[in-house]
Amino acid sequence: MRKLYAIALFGAILFTSCENKETMSTNPFLSEYQTPFKVPPFDLIDTTHYVPAFKKGIEEHEAEINAIVNNEETPTFENTILALDKSGELLGKVSAVFFSLNSAETNPAMQKISREITPMMTKHRDNISLNEVLFEKIKTVYESREDLNLDDQQLRVVEKYYDDFVRNGANLNEADKASLRDLNQKISINQIEFRENLLAETNENFKLVIDNEADLAGLPEGSKAAAAETATKAGLDGKWVFTLQKPSMLPFLQYADKRELRKELYTGYFMRGNNDDKFDNKEAIMDILKLRAERAELLGYKDHADYVISNNMAQTSDKVYEFLNGIMEPALKVAAGDRDDMQAIIDREGGDFKLDLWDWWYYAEKLKKEKYDIDESELKPYFVLENVRDGMFYVANRLYGITITQLEDMPVYNEEVQVFEVADKDGNHLAVLYMDFHPRPGKRVGAWCGRFRGQTYKDGEKIYPIVTMVMNFTRPVGDHPALLTWDEVNTMFHEFGHALHGFFADGKYDRTAGRIPRDMVELPSQVMENWTGQPEVLEVYARHYETDEVIPQDLVIRLQNSMKFNEAFNTVEYIAASILDLDWHTVGGKTDLDVLTFERQSMENINLMKEIIPRYRTTYFNHIVGGYAAGYYVYLWAAVLDSDTFQAFVDSGDIFNQEIAESFRENILEQGGSDEGMVQYIKFRGQEPSIDPLLKKRGLK
Repeated sequence: MRKLYAIALFGAILFTSCENKETMSTNPFLSEYQTPFKVPPFDLIDTTHYVPAFKKGIEEHEAEINAIVNNEETPTFENTILALDKSGELLGKVSAVFFSLNSAETNPAMQKISREITPMMTKHRDNISLNEVLFEKIKTVYESREDLNLDDQQLRVVEKYYDDFVRNGANLNEADKASLRDLNQKISINQIEFRENLLAETNENFKLVIDNEADLAGLPEGSKAAAAETATKAGLDGKWVFTLQKPSMLPFLQYADKRELRKELYTGYFMRGNNDDKFDNKEAIMDILKLRAERAELLGYKDHADYVISNNMAQTSDKVYEFLNGIMEPALKVAAGDRDDMQAIIDREGGDFKLDLWDWWYYAEKLKKEKYDIDESELKPYFVLENVRDGMFYVANRLYGITITQLEDMPVYNEEVQVFEVADKDGNHLAVLYMDFHPRPGKRVGAWCGRFRGQTYKDGEKIYPIVTMVMNFTRPVGDHPALLTWDEVNTMFHEFGHALHGFFADGKYDRTAGRIPRDMVELPSQVMENWTGQPEVLEVYARHYETDEVIPQDLVIRLQNSMKFNEAFNTVEYIAASILDLDWHTVGGKTDLDVLTFERQSMENINLMKEIIPRYRTTYFNHIVGGYAAGYYVYLWAAVLDSDTFQAFVDSGDIFNQEIAESFRENILEQGGSDEGMVQYIKFRGQEPSIDPLLKKRGLK
């Protein structure tokens, strides 16, 4: 290890000597941020700063690991586990900014940096996790942990680090460790390729350009105006452009009368990464899947799903399959009934065709209007983005007593970003929140919550978090504010639930603070969605953008009545994607599989109705390329938990019951990582979760 460190140090010195000294001396990552709340100084950060900061961070982290390795004293919690837990501060600092921005504000320069640093970071992580001397020291502490007078949290940290090292190959022989390093490098490179292809396909490779206004029949004025603005920005004045970004695509699928155009747009969406061109992802995903299977086998697991799920609440892929199939059966029955009702509308209107993939949203809107006298265009005027934002802040205040205040003149990475201070119920500072709402060419699709700094402790002092919420919501159009769809309203509350988890997580040790099992991590987010449609919450945020009128009571009733509508479709397409994910990660390292044939067979095995496809097909299934591989099922698993959690509030007679909220904050949001997931849930709820509230909420029981 000393030789390896010497080589790395020499390389770092050589690199530094070749760098522009002014750039190094002014690199904002290499000194303490001189900004309010020590947020990143985005106005000072340049792309030239990242690679030097990453290299310096790796160098410092290696030195910290060396100090542990070369310490001749008997390994203890303090000189081994705690020292490891608090190491890598600079590397974490630059990583948090770079990887956040590479998702939210990327460009060719950032992507080039990503391709350069990803192999470096993969190698560095392997150098730590496969360091024999370091593992032996951890093992020594682990094996003597019961005799070290450790408290419960110290014991858990020791056990988690030991398990991490074993799962990452610490017990392998030297030849197998070399193979593992090679596999990790190849996987990381293929993941970059997949993501860059998907971003290019979504933003560049397809646009539906319309030059005849008659082809816009049925579309709301706001959707047409947004398409006209998109066209103007693309240099296509007088035309209308619809993209594969959901704020553009979904209204078209819901309202455009021209069936052939709906087909063209939706086909462009579900064929992403599957067009046999330079952005094709079939080879990249197969390489990732094969390499993961090989790695899992090397580590002693049956397959990648076994490797992932053994660390989750579910524990086995068989249990996940049983769980998913148990909900799929009633969901398919209800979805089939909805399909038949929509086909009846087609037949009544004289349509000489069967309902197909690109028809579902269009006729679902008609069926919803028919059943509940409500449609999306009637709701949107009441969902002004800023009002919805303030409404969820109101819910958090009622539940937890926190207050959230917008900050002006803060450093931001894009002028659209808003920044807020979060104060706890006692008025003390709790967190900083960055919110980024709208699509841009440099932002990947979807919505997510991240951080520029996680909660930690340093020298006994608490360091407060800086949390990010990144979304792709409908933009303001002309003089109109940004008006959200009902789905976007729920998405904002969802991501804010993750943010609350980030605000409240509180632990002395980075390894366990806020760290809950993957199939529990969506509980904090999904539970927040339960408040979006509550009448007393709607009264706060649902106000007409022109008149400021509170949403009428009759519309609230119709909205509530319609909430179960199309939930069967949402459940079916979601479970189909979850099973596709599991099938890919339980098949092992077979090399003769064709992506499209495998995908088709996977869906035939569950009798998926032909009018619905998986929410994500293989070639654009970004979740399973990232952290949700063999784990996309976790949203539904957590839905059982969130429905059961909200039922506790309902049963109490007060959806803002602060006693229940305080218990949820303490046992899940603050201390969720202090014990196993189900243990913490039972501490909060007093019992294991029931599936019944979820089935009732979705109209499946």
